[in-house]
Amino acid sequence: MKRKNKIPGFILVMILALSMILTGCQTSQLKKAGEVSAETLEEQKKDSSTDKSAQKDSKKADVSKTKDSKDEDYIDESYVDSRYDEDEKEDLSKYQEKKEKVVTSDNSIAQGNNNQTNSTGSGSGGTGSTTQGSNGGQYSDGSRTEQDPYKTDPIPVGKPNPVDDLAIDSSTDATCTLFVECSTILNNMGDLTAGKEDLVPSDGVIYAKKTVTFHPGESVFDVLLREMQNNRIHMESVFTPGYNSAYVQGINNLYEKDCGRWSGWMYCVNGWYPNYGCSRYKVQQGDTIEWHYTCDLGEDLGETWVEGQGQ
Repeated sequence: MKRKNKIPGFILVMILALSMILTGCQTSQLKKAGEVSAETLEEQKKDSSTDKSAQKDSKKADVSKTKDSKDEDYIDESYVDSRYDEDEKEDLSKYQEKKEKVVTSDNSIAQGNNNQTNSTGSGSGGTGSTTQGSNGGQYSDGSRTEQDPYKTDPIPVGKPNPVDDLAIDSSTDATCTLFVECSTILNNMGDLTAGKEDLVPSDGVIYAKKTVTFHPGESVFDVLLREMQNNRIHMESVFTPGYNSAYVQGINNLYEKDCGRWSGWMYCVNGWYPNYGCSRYKVQQGDTIEWHYTCDLGEDLGETWVEGQGQ
């Protein structure tokens, strides 16, 4: 009985031994397979790196060839010689235009319009005969019968002609009188732009009548601009090429059309409202310059002014 029990135990031991042997063999094969796989991956990486390097070198070579080709073909000297003359100069006259510019009392530049609603916008310049005044001014003899190039109608006899080129003598001083007011607005407050009521003085006087100094050769515009600056009074204007003159749009923040369709600023010198721009009127010693705000194209100032007609 005891001999029969030992046989199955021996068989069990043999089976376990064989199982361990087989397991060891499989582990060894897996290790070898892993090593082979790692070596294969490393070789593939090296091959891939080699291929990429070769591709980069190829691309660089292609770019270099293309660049060399472009450099060679970039300048065709024969074409340049035949197309351009060494002495040829570009004509820049087409770029030379007279630009509009806006002048304000603080010397800044602002955008304005060229809509002329008063006598300062009628233009400038006269080509008719003139007579010499006792104060050095040039006065019309009434011989001109047509508009000048700046749309200025004939100047009445004895009135100053507009001056195109003002020569200012800064070494000498002269005096004139300046006055700025807007009393006509007081009779038309219902038409005034909302919010501007406080800008209108109770008596309408913005700049009380005063004797001021100027340099011979300066214009009405020059005198107004300097005095507004010196007294910190707002002023804005625009240069109008069509009339070759400055046009005053606003004084003391009161602008054209602020008090009705026909409202705006007009100037007069010695009681006459010129039919040309204020920067074309040459101031003379002793002149009285007045700026008035009109609400009815000058009729409320006692001046019947119609655009395009002289006074």
